[in-house]
Amino acid sequence: MNMKKTILFLVILLGTVCSLPAQKSTLSGTLRGVPQGSRLVISQIVKDRLQPVDTLRLDNKGGFKTTLNHKEPAYYVLQTTEKGSGMCHILLEPKDKVKVDLIYFADRHAFSIASCKGSKNVELYRQFNDLLLAAMTPEQQSQLPDRAAHLLSVNSNILMSAFLVTYFDRNFDTYVSLYAKIHDNLITTYPEDPFVKHIDRQLQGVVYPGMEAPEIAMPDPDSTIRKLSDLRGNVVLVDFWASWCGPCRRENPNVVRIYERYHDQGFEIYSVSLDKTRDAWLRAIADDNLSWPNHVSDLNGWTSSGGKTYGIKSVPSTVLIDRNGKVVARNLRGSELERKVEQLLEEPWTPVETPAEE
Repeated sequence: MNMKKTILFLVILLGTVCSLPAQKSTLSGTLRGVPQGSRLVISQIVKDRLQPVDTLRLDNKGGFKTTLNHKEPAYYVLQTTEKGSGMCHILLEPKDKVKVDLIYFADRHAFSIASCKGSKNVELYRQFNDLLLAAMTPEQQSQLPDRAAHLLSVNSNILMSAFLVTYFDRNFDTYVSLYAKIHDNLITTYPEDPFVKHIDRQLQGVVYPGMEAPEIAMPDPDSTIRKLSDLRGNVVLVDFWASWCGPCRRENPNVVRIYERYHDQGFEIYSVSLDKTRDAWLRAIADDNLSWPNHVSDLNGWTSSGGKTYGIKSVPSTVLIDRNGKVVARNLRGSELERKVEQLLEEPWTPVETPAEE
């Protein structure tokens, strides 16, 4: 449940922005799993705090109903009055009429939404929350990120996805394509939503699929400047790595294998090292048999100009570029990378002319 604490922190941090006339929405339903006569506390996220807006006494069937006033889509938190109560997050848009059937698991301090009507946002939260609650075994927990990412990807046009994607904030670089998809689907309709704005800030200066690949021009081991744009016309893997990076070194044999298999078909690798020591960099190239010529580094470590251009915050990190210089994917590895390279090489290609330099 650490994810829920992280999300709550982000909700409080981001707050909400209200600029339109207040309108009413209604929230009703039932709550099971609590003693008869229990109360349900509803709070709205306002700027830097949870602001209680209503405390509802459940009827003898666990039923409740409230009317809420808000100017824009608003984030609410539902809690019981027990100490250490878990939380259920509800996103309501003005004029929503939402009915939810809730179950509270006191032993886990967790809410489950058994069913909901009247809101795609609440339904998406229900499905996402169910994934979290069902991930009990180590195997299920290992599958959780991919399953959660898929759920948000297919629902990226629903505002709640901007809230839920904060689950991946600690692994932003891995899931940047998901953030970009949600951003592109929501930024026009919900430009002032705090979570859409949060995603927008995170994507500033970051390279993601669909963009023109920014130029990198850095020295190779012989101090010759090698430009990424000189490889236009090939499928290119920009590989950010370092000699001291264990996961990078373990992935190198796979990168070598893919290069050897597809190089003659038009596949190139442009390796940007975040090393600070020249000898360690060159030794790793030799030891790992990285036979392609496009190795560059300014030996500035994390302040590498190429790394800064691409917003690199961790290694290994890769960017796959098509023949016309468009970013296709980030951080593909293993068989997934190979399949995408093969697909791009097989696609019909028409060169796109670039403007002549003045």
